[in-house]
Amino acid sequence: MDEVTLAPRTTAGPPDGGKYVYCIVRTDSPCEFGAIGMGGEGKRVYTVHHMDLAAVVSDTPIVIYDPTRENVLAHEFVNETVMREHTVIPMSFGTVFRSEDDVTELLRSTYQAFSDVLDKMRDKIEFGLKVLWDREQVVATLERTNEEIGRLKEEIENNAQSSTYFARVQLGRLVESALEEAGNAFVSDVHESLRPVAVASRSSKPIGDRMIMNAAFLVERSASERFDEKVRELSHRHEGLLTFKYTGPWPPYNFVNIKLKLERAD
Repeated sequence: MDEVTLAPRTTAGPPDGGKYVYCIVRTDSPCEFGAIGMGGEGKRVYTVHHMDLAAVVSDTPIVIYDPTRENVLAHEFVNETVMREHTVIPMSFGTVFRSEDDVTELLRSTYQAFSDVLDKMRDKIEFGLKVLWDREQVVATLERTNEEIGRLKEEIENNAQSSTYFARVQLGRLVESALEEAGNAFVSDVHESLRPVAVASRSSKPIGDRMIMNAAFLVERSASERFDEKVRELSHRHEGLLTFKYTGPWPPYNFVNIKLKLERAD
C-alpha cells in the first residue's frame, strides 16, 4: 500500500469559505462534476489546480462532518463519479480546508508525492470481495470426504448408547481442524485464481462467523472484465459451499494512505 505523509500549512480563512476535498486527480483543465457535493444541498463539485494536479472540491462551511451513512455515501458518490474519467487519489472522509489558497498550497507543497502515487495508481481500480461459507454444508462434505471423520462419526452413530464423551470430543476436534484447513484452502484458491488478473490484494479481518475472507483487489481498468469472469468462475466452482459478495469498482481506498499533518500559520 502506498503511504504518503503530507505537511501543508493552513492559514486562517472566512468561516463560510471552506473547501471540502474529495480526491486528487491529474488534469490541467478545469473540470465540473455537477451539483453532487456534500451538505445535502447539491453543492457544485469542481477542480482547484496547481500545474497538472487538481483537487476535486466543493464549497463548505468550516465544520466537522459527522460520518453518517448519508454523508459517507455522498463522499463516495463524488469519488465514484470522478473515477469514471480520472485516476483518483481518494482523500479521507471529512477533509476540509479553510480556503482555495490552502488547497492550492497543498498541491504545490506535496506535488511530487501526489504525482508519484498517481503514476502508480494510473488506470487502476479497486474491487472488494467477501467470501462467506455455509458451515453445515462444508461439515457435511468433510464427513463424506474425510475418512477419519466419517469413520468416527459412523462409530458414534452406531453405538449411540455406549459412545464415550471422549469420542465425541475427538470428533469435534477433528472437524474443527478440518474446517480450518478447508477455510485456508478456499482462501488460497481464491487468491491464486485472481492473482493473474490483479495487480495487488489487501486482506482485512473477516467479520462474523460465516466470513472466511475479506479482501480488496487492485485491478487494471483494462482487466476488470477478466477479473469479473474469474470471480464468476470461483462462484460456480464452489456453489453450495461459498457465497461471494463482490463490490466495485471503487477508487483505490485500500491501496493509498494519505496522512495530513496540518500546521496553522499565524
